[in-house]
Amino acid sequence: MGLLNKKPDLISDKARALESEIAALEAEIKKLDAQTRQPSAPKLRSTATPVGETISRAPEKPAPVPKPSEPVFEKVATAKIVARSQTEEAELFNELGVRKYDLPALFNRLRNHLRGPTTSNPRLVNYLAAGGVQGLRPLRYEKRVARNRFIWLVVVVTVILFGLFYWLLPHH
Repeated sequence: MGLLNKKPDLISDKARALESEIAALEAEIKKLDAQTRQPSAPKLRSTATPVGETISRAPEKPAPVPKPSEPVFEKVATAKIVARSQTEEAELFNELGVRKYDLPALFNRLRNHLRGPTTSNPRLVNYLAAGGVQGLRPLRYEKRVARNRFIWLVVVVTVILFGLFYWLLPHH
């Protein structure tokens, strides 16, 4: 019964397909390498000057400089941009020219910085978090292990620091 209900392992299938493709590419590389290593007729070059009359070439002319073409300009609506930037500047600076303190923008920047980048594949993240991929530990287990390690590290460092202060401070 277990053999009929077993779901195919997509990762191993993909790994097998990639391994076969790698083997085919390696075989092709070996074949091309063997072709390049075959000895061909040696290429010899004489350093002696030829006997008899030689033909001289006329000096080459430099390539003609292309004519500068006229640049293509596009019309840009600058009035709206300038007006918008002036109103934004008026909102950002007070009457003395000092930049205003924007608390909501600071909070949003801090929150976005702490949140981190969004995932490009949220479905994969769900599989990893739930332990849906065979052979990989669930993400919640890994988080728990890391959390426990951190707690133990804090406890050990606290005990060591307390011991050092107790030993170094004079007793009354």
